[in-house]
Amino acid sequence: MLGSALDTVLDRTLVPGYSRIGYLLRRPGWNGARADPPRGALAGRTALVTGAGGGLGEAIATGLVRLGATVHLLVRSRDKGVAAQDRILAAVPGLSRDRLPVQVCDLGELADVRAFATRFTTEVDALDVLVHNAGLLPPERSETSEGNELTLAVHVLGPLLLTRLLADTLAAGAERSGADSRVIIMSSGGMYAQPLRADDLQFRTGDYGGTAAYARTKRMQVVLTGLLADELAPPARHRARPAPGLGTHPGRHRVAAAVRQGRRAGAPHTGPGGGHRGVARGGAGVGGRDRPVLARPRPAPDPLPGADPGDPGPARAVPRRGGPAHRLSPGASSRVRAARVT
Repeated sequence: MLGSALDTVLDRTLVPGYSRIGYLLRRPGWNGARADPPRGALAGRTALVTGAGGGLGEAIATGLVRLGATVHLLVRSRDKGVAAQDRILAAVPGLSRDRLPVQVCDLGELADVRAFATRFTTEVDALDVLVHNAGLLPPERSETSEGNELTLAVHVLGPLLLTRLLADTLAAGAERSGADSRVIIMSSGGMYAQPLRADDLQFRTGDYGGTAAYARTKRMQVVLTGLLADELAPPARHRARPAPGLGTHPGRHRVAAAVRQGRRAGAPHTGPGGGHRGVARGGAGVGGRDRPVLARPRPAPDPLPGADPGDPGPARAVPRRGGPAHRLSPGASSRVRAARVT
């Protein structure tokens, strides 16, 4: 409880939480139920990490294989994936290449996501961990071939669709292991730079900026987690809570500047918020009884019923049913998030 309270205070005061001070203050609390899991804790499990060609994705994949998992590296470029595979093999002595398959998919192209999910589910019978880490921060507005704004497609639409398409495979992972399968969404404290704009998901109006689009879609990711939890879980079994996980990436300085600008301009805080900086630990929050989980999903419905295949979007947002168990705390944002389902 003290650890959670400290996380909340550091996130809401913003500057200490995003600095090395925040990392040093949190670190002593990483023990007991909040400690890293032991080596081998994920032996026999299977994970899929998006954006695994470098940065946080590569670090997450490295942590997961050190825990014993087989980790599929999902990348847009096979060459980049193979390079990350080589680096991880060099960093983890005795690791075989078979435990680090490279998968190729452009998460921004929803037809590609569907094709990948079909391939993946024919190759992999059961999945225990799905980490949505892929991200980008474009300098100007662009659209995918399907007409979706690029950051929305990569940060929101692709993860939403992929989660739904892999729901049965996650359920099979839970049945195989007798434990919870997990879906983890990596959001960001950059969300503080913008309010949630449900009225302009595609960012078609106003002055477009890469950091603004990044911040908006990172807020959407946090809300998306709660909506997915409501969609996949009956109220009595739902659990959604933050998992402390600190990380930094190359775009942090641009995002931090945008956050400071937004704070000075009084950008409203709509919905849950928070952020992270530091070092990803314990395979990005995998393992430990206090971590968020996605357990035994029910069979997924048609991913986007009635939606135009060219613009699926989050058209089927499920109304939140309310109640404390369905609200994500304001200080929980950019950490690893997920929800328990049956």
